[in-house]
Amino acid sequence: MSQQIQSTFTISRVLPAPPSRVFRAFADFDEKKQWFVGPADWIQTEATLDFRPGGSETNIGGPDESHQSEFYAHYYDIVPDERIVYTYEMHHAGKKLSVSLATFEFEPEEEGTRLTLTEQGVYLDGHEDPALREEGTRGLFEQLEAYVERVRA
Repeated sequence: MSQQIQSTFTISRVLPAPPSRVFRAFADFDEKKQWFVGPADWIQTEATLDFRPGGSETNIGGPDESHQSEFYAHYYDIVPDERIVYTYEMHHAGKKLSVSLATFEFEPEEEGTRLTLTEQGVYLDGHEDPALREEGTRGLFEQLEAYVERVRA
């Protein structure tokens, strides 16, 4: 019998750059490749980004070929410097782990940007723990913050 867990989490953080700068870290493929990556032992085997409503994104990689994680996203709504809405599927070793709706909001705050992610997901057949997904996403926020601090302009 199949099972699923529904889960929602929100992450909000103030980043030290204006919304246009933070947004560019998502929209520009060369920039996104600098921070949207796995752990140190991660080998990226495929990455694409078509950043527009109706566009898609693919990220595939892992520590070796037998442990590949696959991220497949579809963009639905993009308002430059304000909002990004997409859905994505996560797969591992050929099994679908989850399907999620992600909404990023970019709001000016003091001399930076409040970036807020609300993610609603369904986790399939016990393949993934929602708490681990949130933990991994917080790690990506940390990588984004470090990247933005390096390239402030």
